[in-house]
Amino acid sequence: MFKKEGKLDFLAIGDTAVDAFIKLKDAHVHYKIDTNTCELCLRFADKVPYESVTVVPAVGNASNAAVCASRLGLKSALVSNVGDDKEGIDCLNSFKKDSISTEFIKINGGIKTNYHYVLWYEAERTILIKHEIYPYALPEVGTPAWIYFSSVSETAFPFHNTIADYLDTHPEIKLAFQPGKFDIKLGKEKLARLYKHSKIFFCNVEEAEKILSIKTSDKKELLKKMRDLGPETVVITDGPNGAYAYDGIEYLFIPIYPDPKPPYERTGAGDAFASTVVVAIRQGRTLSEALVWAGINSMSVVQEIGAQKGLLSREKLEGYLKTAPAEYKAKKI
Repeated sequence: MFKKEGKLDFLAIGDTAVDAFIKLKDAHVHYKIDTNTCELCLRFADKVPYESVTVVPAVGNASNAAVCASRLGLKSALVSNVGDDKEGIDCLNSFKKDSISTEFIKINGGIKTNYHYVLWYEAERTILIKHEIYPYALPEVGTPAWIYFSSVSETAFPFHNTIADYLDTHPEIKLAFQPGKFDIKLGKEKLARLYKHSKIFFCNVEEAEKILSIKTSDKKELLKKMRDLGPETVVITDGPNGAYAYDGIEYLFIPIYPDPKPPYERTGAGDAFASTVVVAIRQGRTLSEALVWAGINSMSVVQEIGAQKGLLSREKLEGYLKTAPAEYKAKKI
C-alpha cells in the first residue's frame, strides 16, 4: 500500500499475537527472599474464580510500536507473521483499523497465530506465552526512515542477521532496537551487529543488567556500558521510577508523568515509551522533548486494558503537553 503512496516513516518488525486478559481476584503474591522475585500464587488442584476475560488482538512489542506510530501521525507498517485462522484475520483487521499497512505480514498456512494468556492481578500481569514456529524472512521493504525491531521467537535466529544485512546495504535507514526476552537470551555477541547499527536502543533496568551480566544501582554505569555495545543513544526505563537516556554527550532523566488515577493494568507501558521516543525524533523533536512525549503516552496506556487502547493520538498527546506540570521535564543528571 505505502509503496505506491510514498516512503514509510516507521517499519516495525517483530512477532504479533492475541492476548487474552484473565482478571484474577482470588490470588496472592509471594515474595522469595533468596531470589528477590515475586510469584503469583493460586490454589492448586481447585476451581479458582476469575472476574472477566478480555481478548485483545494484534499486540506484541513491534505491533504496539506500529500502532503508536500510526496514531501519532506517521506512515506505519509491520513485518510479521500470522496463521490462517480467525485470530490471524482479527489481527489483520485490527491493524487496518489503525491505518497500518499489512502488505509485509505473511499469512502462514497450517500454523496458528500466536495466542497468549495474561494473568492479570491488581495492576500487574503474568503472561503465559507460546510463540509458533514461523519461517522468518524479510521482504523487500524499500527504505523506510526508521526500522523498529523488537521481540521475535527463540527459533527466529539468524533472522537478526538478515536485518543487519539489510541495514548494511541501506545505511540511510535508522534502526531502533528494543530486544525481547528471547532476543536477550541469545546474548550480546550474537546481536553485536544490531547493537552497532542502532541509532537508538531501548530496554529496562533488569534487561540491561541481564545483557551486561552485571548488577548495579548506578544508572549512568548501565547507560554507558550499554552504549559501549554500539548504539548511538541508549534509553533505559525503570518502571514507576522514570527513565534514563544517554547519547554520548548528556545523561538525562525523565520522571513518570503524574497518573490521573492509579494504574489499571501495566501491559505495554514500555512499548509505548520506546516507540513514542522514536516517533517524536522522526517528527523533529530533540531527545529531551521525545522523553517528555513518551512519558505521557506510557501514562495513558496503563489506564486501560492491554497495550494499545490507551495509545494517544497526536491531538490528545499535545493536550497533555499543554497541561503538564512544570516539574515534568527531562533533566540532566
